[in-house]
Amino acid sequence: MIEIDKKQGSELRFLSPPKVEVTTQKKYCRFKKMGIKYVDYKDANFLMRFLNEQGKLLPRRITGNSLKFQRKVAQAVKRARQIALLPYVSDLLK
Repeated sequence: MIEIDKKQGSELRFLSPPKVEVTTQKKYCRFKKMGIKYVDYKDANFLMRFLNEQGKLLPRRITGNSLKFQRKVAQAVKRARQIALLPYVSDLLK
């Protein structure tokens, strides 16, 4: 959608906001960086970082985990849900 500014002659003004370059930080596996070998299913506060507000597990492309640790996190979340440390479903978890 383009609007022509009649006061300035043939100058074009865009209605959508201009694209701004955002510097994104490189994703890293926090487990490898911190040297964590074991993902504890009993630490519910730590596992909450890997869940969205509905209680779903966040994907690797968002969290930056490696495949090995993403599987370990998924298994730990499932175990925590089984013994009722984490909910299966929630409207507003965080």
